[in-house]
Amino acid sequence: MYKVLTAAGSDCSGGAGIQADIKTITAYGMYAMSAVTALTAQNTTGVYGVLESTPEFLNAQLECIFTDIFPDAVKIGMVSDSALISVIADSLVKYGAKNIVLDTVMVSTSGSPLLKEDAISALTKKLIPIADVITPNIPEAEVLLGRKIKNVEDMKKAAAELFGKFGCACLVKGGHGMESVTDVLCDKGEIYIFEGTKIDTKNSHGTGCTLSSAIACNMAAGKSLEASIRDAKDYLTGALAYGLDLGKGSGPVNHCYKIDK
Repeated sequence: MYKVLTAAGSDCSGGAGIQADIKTITAYGMYAMSAVTALTAQNTTGVYGVLESTPEFLNAQLECIFTDIFPDAVKIGMVSDSALISVIADSLVKYGAKNIVLDTVMVSTSGSPLLKEDAISALTKKLIPIADVITPNIPEAEVLLGRKIKNVEDMKKAAAELFGKFGCACLVKGGHGMESVTDVLCDKGEIYIFEGTKIDTKNSHGTGCTLSSAIACNMAAGKSLEASIRDAKDYLTGALAYGLDLGKGSGPVNHCYKIDK
């Protein structure tokens, strides 16, 4: 059985973060492990509190995982503190982690900030350069580049620039304020376009977590990055199209739609 580690924050309402990751990994028939970077008090309407793990405790979690059940892929989500980012980066290097998917989480779907200002520097200097692929949405790519992204051509330029800047593959995700749900990947200097079906729903809580976890699952199984992304997008489209409607705000997707009877 393939094994996938997620290092991310917990979402007590179950739609994003660690919970979304574990559901996704399980839906792929793989073994999920987690290192919790923070507890959050949140639901479909917003984030109301964050209690971070200490660097020492996060390190202990990672040590337990890497020295016993070594993961075939690693997904990294919300890490809001520079010290925690350093702990994760050091562990990934120390143990030679493979198939690292970094979801550059900076804001929640509801618009709540999830990354401290001083942590952006640590993210760009320590964690992004050792990832195999990063998956920023348009607002996050704009933060990383310091400019606006308005269309697919801008996305292509952004993905290429981020690849050149950090040396890892970059998937710039569409859909945020755009009619198109096209995603653009730059890998080893090559540009790949991933068209998608736009699902008319307000319930998109945790979609970034879900997509990055699905990519990690596919990479764990030995698929190419391009094939991993295509399959992950198909999985997420199905989870959105199921039409789950929970909560008063932006609700979650159905991660287990394929096994729902």
